[in-house]
Amino acid sequence: MKKILLGVFALLFSLTLAIMPADAARKPKRALPPPAVDVTINISSQEMSVHVNGWPYAYWDVSTAREGYHTPRGSYRAIRMAKVYYSKKYDNAPMPNSVFFYGGYAIHGTGHIRALGRPASHGCVRLHPTNAARLFALVQKYGMSRTRITLVD
Repeated sequence: MKKILLGVFALLFSLTLAIMPADAARKPKRALPPPAVDVTINISSQEMSVHVNGWPYAYWDVSTAREGYHTPRGSYRAIRMAKVYYSKKYDNAPMPNSVFFYGGYAIHGTGHIRALGRPASHGCVRLHPTNAARLFALVQKYGMSRTRITLVD
């Protein structure tokens, strides 16, 4: 009985290797490292929480898309950063300390600080300029690939 079970196991194992791509048999897939900078934006409350290496770092008011515009939901990695940036789509509006996470959507500083805490943007996530600079420095320090940005309702 043991020989039969071992034979069946050997057959299944060899079939698995036969249908598996050659490089997959040699290299185990590596999981993404956990995010060092974990940003969560709550669109309903217009608040952002930032955790660094699992520890609470900051809670800031934000402005996301006002009526007629959209801020994407989901979980993203930072894809691009710009210390100084001007919107090509919206009248060269300044977007200091931009951390882009999806196409042209970014977290960035704003001069419209009185609107923070309520929807006011064209879709980006606006922060107080000081807080945007702090977030930019964190992402720069730990790296874009170790930064997760999650937007929830």
